[in-house]
Amino acid sequence: MAEVNTERDGDVLVVTLNRPEAMNAMNRALLEGLSIAWHEASDPAVRAVVVTGNGKGFCAGADLKGSGGDHHPGLSGLRHTYNTHVLGLASLEKPVIAAVNGAAAGAGLALACAADIRIASEAARFVPAFARIGLVPDAGASWFIPRLLGYSRAFEWLLSARPLSAAEALEWGLVLEVVPPEELLGRALERAHALAAVPGIAAALTKQLLSRAFDISLPEALEAENRTQPIAMAAPGRAEARAAVVKAISSSQPSEPENRSEAATPAS
Repeated sequence: MAEVNTERDGDVLVVTLNRPEAMNAMNRALLEGLSIAWHEASDPAVRAVVVTGNGKGFCAGADLKGSGGDHHPGLSGLRHTYNTHVLGLASLEKPVIAAVNGAAAGAGLALACAADIRIASEAARFVPAFARIGLVPDAGASWFIPRLLGYSRAFEWLLSARPLSAAEALEWGLVLEVVPPEELLGRALERAHALAAVPGIAAALTKQLLSRAFDISLPEALEAENRTQPIAMAAPGRAEARAAVVKAISSSQPSEPENRSEAATPAS
């Protein structure tokens, strides 16, 4: 049984963590499966990605119950384990939605936070478990979470290791939407297809701009937009999309009256 399954739904790739008996905890095979999935997702025919988990958990983080004791990748080098899959996900030039079906803990929380959008099941829980076992945030958690929550809230939460309910995550802005469990994947796919339908390469370029927004000045951001907009304008399909919008606007406007005196007469 593969630890990570992939399935196409039109131009959306669904990536499913598939170790339900271990709450989809990350062992070496699952991490290798994620790297393969990100490579598959880089196909230009894939316009958006949904990441979810099989069973009751989204991802329980490191597999601490594996044979041989503590299997946290820090013992063998984060660079070749978590970091590889985090960079593979972050480098995708397309929208990524995490459909969080259950507990997202430790590195599993970081995986969810690496997505562009998070949609949660009512059964979802978000657990920053690092400090509970005497570790620092890893798998990108120290980078993603402060950007999502702000420094003070991220600092307190990461050190408290307090589980956050789906409702609290929505209140904090960690997730965009909370839905019943049976509606989660359908809702995630609905949003993914809407993002996939954005014409040209606007989604990829917008993601590129926003990923740097917290690290550059306003003049630098304006210059980045100045460099990026011509690329967006020249992308295949963009001109057709603009023409369609112009046509729709034109057809929705009332035709100008032939007799201008009629235009000045108030409607009865």
